[in-house]
Amino acid sequence: MSPAISLTAIGLVVVATIGIGLFGLRISRTTSDFYVASRAVSPRWNASAISGEYLSAASFLGVAGLVLVNGADMLWFSVGYTVGYLMLLVLVAAPLRRSGAYTLPDFAETRFESPVVRRICAGLVVGIGTLYLLPQLHGAGLAVQTVTGAPPQVGAMIVAVIVVINVAAGGMRSITFVQAFQYWLKLTALATPIFVILLAWHQPVGVLDSLHGAAAEWAEPLSRAGGRDHPLYATYSLLLALCFGTMGLPHVLVRFYTNPDGRAARRTTVVVLALLGLFYLFPPMYAVLGRTFAPDLVGAGGDTVVLELPGRVFPGTTGDLLGALVAAGAFAAFLSTSSGLTVAIAGVIDQDLLRSRLHRWTGGDYVAVNSFRIAALIAMIVPYLAFTVTGALSLADTVGLAFALAASTFCPLLVLGIWWRRMSTTGAAAGLVVGGIAASAAALVNVAGAPEGGWPRALVGQPAAWTMPLAFLTVIVVSKLTPHRIPAGTARSMVRLHTPEAVDVDRGLPSR
Repeated sequence: MSPAISLTAIGLVVVATIGIGLFGLRISRTTSDFYVASRAVSPRWNASAISGEYLSAASFLGVAGLVLVNGADMLWFSVGYTVGYLMLLVLVAAPLRRSGAYTLPDFAETRFESPVVRRICAGLVVGIGTLYLLPQLHGAGLAVQTVTGAPPQVGAMIVAVIVVINVAAGGMRSITFVQAFQYWLKLTALATPIFVILLAWHQPVGVLDSLHGAAAEWAEPLSRAGGRDHPLYATYSLLLALCFGTMGLPHVLVRFYTNPDGRAARRTTVVVLALLGLFYLFPPMYAVLGRTFAPDLVGAGGDTVVLELPGRVFPGTTGDLLGALVAAGAFAAFLSTSSGLTVAIAGVIDQDLLRSRLHRWTGGDYVAVNSFRIAALIAMIVPYLAFTVTGALSLADTVGLAFALAASTFCPLLVLGIWWRRMSTTGAAAGLVVGGIAASAAALVNVAGAPEGGWPRALVGQPAAWTMPLAFLTVIVVSKLTPHRIPAGTARSMVRLHTPEAVDVDRGLPSR
């Protein structure tokens, strides 16, 4: 891989990202532009932007590395990432848009009429967002290190600076354009080398035989490849985290507030399912080809197989060009997901921490916009400092823990809050606290050093199978014990969440 060509490709992505972001700045003037793009993003445009921010470092680099090292069971990552949007479509997409909220804490306070629940949600948004930002920074550091040999902190710093500039400049309106562009760049960067490799095979029979031999040891489902304990439990727990954690990711949910109405939110989700399904066809191919052309990466963790495979197959200029394209796509993945996460975290920090303090000096949209920009800077500084301590964690494993935390906290809050009118304020708070503590404890144990083997390692490594049911059970039991704490406005909230926009909620008549 040629460092000069790869750095040029990365530089072009950076320039394009900043340029598109500056275009967004020209039309971002109000608070609504910064938070939800004035709720005027069309389904197709929004679907590209959602797919762009959702396909993170774990999707672009981590899935291929996991399949390369651990075998066929890791294909469930691709399935789970995609099916998560199906769960979101069926359970929460349209009602969440109808809530009229800007952020998850806004929704929680409106539904449960409790500032305490709002503050808990605000803390969880920051925690989940920070945990999800770590693999993006790690992936950026890994990409720059692979291409140039520079320390990982350099790549992470580049992403952090660019994201803060884009988010602070134009907010949601700006990054919507950026993320939509970056989805198609990532798809092109990932698919093109695969097609070139397939077309360049001169001895397909020999290559296929080689692939079959290489795959024999890790292609069997529910195997112990990669040193996994209790693979059946780990697989089901992983699926629970991915399928139900998607609806709890703050950067995913905030994008549904940008749709004009609930119908548009559902249409957006359907398009997202198609775009994600197309993208996830390719990472497993890198893993299978890596078993033949880059077997030495199996013992090195595998996260660089996507970056290194083109150069292994095509030594010379062709490999350098394809490698540069992949490196550009990888950087697009880090930038798009980091931008969405930063907007979600900054929105919460701004509304719940900064704005009230700044409002005493001046007021209006000027203060709101500038406090948002300060919040964006804070939202990136904290994860970057955490990255310097935890930079060695696996990409997809770290993302999996973020999904488990989201599935154990916001999933019960949203599903039961939208569909169960008997949910009490105390039950909502208890579920968030219990699920958050259980999943966070598992994540901290993994950061500090997971148990060496057996059930403790399986339970901590994939905690969703026990933390998520525990959170749901806590909400239900506590709500049953505290019926007097059911919000007084529950009936009206339910009508708003489930009534189509064409009906006037206040009068019960079709709107004109």
